[in-house]
Amino acid sequence: MKKHFILHGAMFMALAVALGAMASHGLSSLSEHALHLFRLGVQYQIYHAIGLLAIGIMIGQLANRPLFLAGRLMFFGIILFSGGLYFYAITEISAIKFIIPIGGVCLILSWLCIVWSIFSKAEPQAPEDKNADS
Repeated sequence: MKKHFILHGAMFMALAVALGAMASHGLSSLSEHALHLFRLGVQYQIYHAIGLLAIGIMIGQLANRPLFLAGRLMFFGIILFSGGLYFYAITEISAIKFIIPIGGVCLILSWLCIVWSIFSKAEPQAPEDKNADS
């Protein structure tokens, strides 16, 4: 499972770099406000991709339910928050705006779950096999 979070963190980071480059070079047709929202999505995606990498590393030392929950919340938070910002900035469809705060709440909760995990006991893990980290 730790490889899962590290893999997704790295993939989100690569995507953020590509989207940041796209914002700088290929989205000149967007309004200043829309470009700001798009860049904000990139910025938060980078922060939380690093967070996913950290969770993957932390699971090696402190595997417990709150930490796994933190990883899942962060994953979905990136999709809903940053993805919502990207979609709204490009399409300006206001119906998507209700998803962005849900993603933000997921991101906040993910960080709180990390705090919670520090005060929780590590759970014994089954011996690793070839399929355990997928």
